[in-house]
Amino acid sequence: MAYIHSMKTLTPLLTLFLTLATLVSTAQYDQSRIDKKAIEANVKGLEKIDAEKWDDAIESFREAIRRDPAYIDPYLSLAGVYGQLKRYSESVAIYEKGLAIDTNYTSPFRLPYAINLAGAGQFAKALQVTEAMLSNPRLPASTRKAAEYRRKSFQFAVDFARTHPGAYVFEPKNLGSGINTKESEYFPSLTIEGNDLVFTRRLGGKNEDFFLSHREGGQWSEGFHLNGSINTPQNEGAQNISQDGQWLVFTGCYRPDGMGSCDIYISYLNKEGWGEAVNLGSRVNTDQWETQPSLSPDKRDLYFVSRRPGGYGGSDIYVTHLGPGNRWTEPENLGPEINTAGDELTPFIHADNQTLYFASNGLLGYGSQDLFLVRKGPDGKWSKPENLGYPINTIEEESTLVIAADGVTTYFASDRPEGKGGLDLYSFEMRPGMRPSKTLWVRGNVFDEKTKTGLPSAVELVDIATKQTISRVQTDEKGNYLTPLPVGRDYAFNVTRKGYLFYSDRFELHGKTADSTYRKDIPLKPIEVNAAVVLRNIFFDVNKYELKLESEAELDRVAQFLQDNPTVRIEIEGHTDNVGNAAANQKLSEQRARMAVNYLIRKGIKDTRLVPKGFGSTVPVSSNKTEEGRAQNRRTELKVLSK
Repeated sequence: MAYIHSMKTLTPLLTLFLTLATLVSTAQYDQSRIDKKAIEANVKGLEKIDAEKWDDAIESFREAIRRDPAYIDPYLSLAGVYGQLKRYSESVAIYEKGLAIDTNYTSPFRLPYAINLAGAGQFAKALQVTEAMLSNPRLPASTRKAAEYRRKSFQFAVDFARTHPGAYVFEPKNLGSGINTKESEYFPSLTIEGNDLVFTRRLGGKNEDFFLSHREGGQWSEGFHLNGSINTPQNEGAQNISQDGQWLVFTGCYRPDGMGSCDIYISYLNKEGWGEAVNLGSRVNTDQWETQPSLSPDKRDLYFVSRRPGGYGGSDIYVTHLGPGNRWTEPENLGPEINTAGDELTPFIHADNQTLYFASNGLLGYGSQDLFLVRKGPDGKWSKPENLGYPINTIEEESTLVIAADGVTTYFASDRPEGKGGLDLYSFEMRPGMRPSKTLWVRGNVFDEKTKTGLPSAVELVDIATKQTISRVQTDEKGNYLTPLPVGRDYAFNVTRKGYLFYSDRFELHGKTADSTYRKDIPLKPIEVNAAVVLRNIFFDVNKYELKLESEAELDRVAQFLQDNPTVRIEIEGHTDNVGNAAANQKLSEQRARMAVNYLIRKGIKDTRLVPKGFGSTVPVSSNKTEEGRAQNRRTELKVLSK
């Protein structure tokens, strides 16, 4: 899945072939019996290679073979051109015909033959050929070094196939003429709904601008320039749109306000379109090369590539966090598990905010540069990089991809032969095991319960089991928000604003097949006497009063609320349904309220600010005739006693 590659540039494989051709040209080879016209055709073919006229070169080599089938050189030349054109199976077939004529004369070409075998996916055979080469004690040192490097890659490929059994169908689909043109289109980026695709187009082979295509009825519309001030006569490249479609970060090079060769900029969507780009400043940008930004779904983390001093190699991946005052923090290197002595490039953080994809030429893989993924654990640490495997990764250079919120649909750029011209955008289904979490989302409006006025607020999503914050977003000035909702976990959903009781809810997605997005408008209650809120994420076992571990995230939020409002005094109320003995229910509700209060005391809240009280089943909020109603009646509430 090559990303940026020009057919006008000789690949390392063809460069290797031409070097070997020079070496064998001085070897003993009796050309007295070769048809002179065949020799002329072969020479003509080599001249066509120099002129990068590939089709003409192919025809000349084929003519040489037709004139003299015993003439080895045109077989080797033709195989080399097929390798350049990534027609690996054809290259292998021609190599094998040439190698069979004279195994001694063609022995230097065993390595490009093996590489083309790998290009065709025949890694086991490529490994066998390479190991046979390395068994020769007379193998030149330079060839041995190259062969040893390739052996590691081929062995990796064989091992990967063994440890990842099962068929995987890789069928990239061109996104069509609405997006792809004779120009090059690359760096795809999409919002969480997956219907707006932003991409970079190189106009006239020079100027890079941003375009947008909208999907309707499964078809992508004709791409058009992004509205507003973001596109300029200068190049705009390597962009990433935020999941809510409101921010766009990108790379700008050699601009008047730049700090180095390439800097990272941000533009915000407004009524007129995209606003004028703003340099992210001296914390993010240096006098070195900063590029390829990727925003986390909550817009609080920005991953990017930099060559700044202090890294582990050429280019490393860094992350900066949105801190107080909307200032980006000092960037952090992602560390030696991810960054190597080589180059790490094109980071992409998925909507699940847990899975990061990137390219590296410093980690073991199939070729010069492969795509990898890492996953963030509950402790915030990244897992060991996983190679995405063949045929996503090949012997070519892979560079970038983005994956939709469904965790399956993947977009990338490639110069595949069937394309419209240059680089085109394609989609395919990510292989199982390498997919991020399917991610839904919840959107809505936060408002004052009394005045109905929208309230700028903080919206937080916390994994109940691990207490890990999955997303923390800020609403806009009117209180509108969108936050990702990765499937497979149960979440505490909290909304906070100074001067108001916090809002508590939950989404139970663990072990469920969820295909719906959510709309949740949230009324916030001003902090005043008798104002109350249900704490929906405090859990007890049936007829038990010991707090379950999953309750801690919610109670930690209550403790934070009390710390932020140091004069507020509250009552923690326990309620049950009407099943069982009334006296037992009363006692159970009191014990549960007391356990919650004790937890808050352990968190540093003074007991004088906390009153536990049990009501048993005497204050129902729903009918006890249904399980759904009884579940609503079994609850813990927070009520303000004084402020």
